[in-house]
Amino acid sequence: MRIDKYLKVSRLIKRRTVANEVADAGRITVNGRPVKASYAVKVGDIIEVTFGQRPVKVQVVSTDAPAGKDVAREMYLVLEE
Repeated sequence: MRIDKYLKVSRLIKRRTVANEVADAGRITVNGRPVKASYAVKVGDIIEVTFGQRPVKVQVVSTDAPAGKDVAREMYLVLEE
């Protein structure tokens, strides 16, 4: 699954177009390296997204699209907020 789609379905970012813009601005890193919106997310990846001055670091637990919004938070584990 592409990182822009992953961020949208996991509800870390509200819209996929916003996730694309954040990736193009270089504010998304995976395992310490900046990535583009087309990066393929794998289980175990450490994603860090910078929202202004507030970075959020999560670990990917699942890449399967959830059935509902209440289970979307089970796709990742928050490491730092």
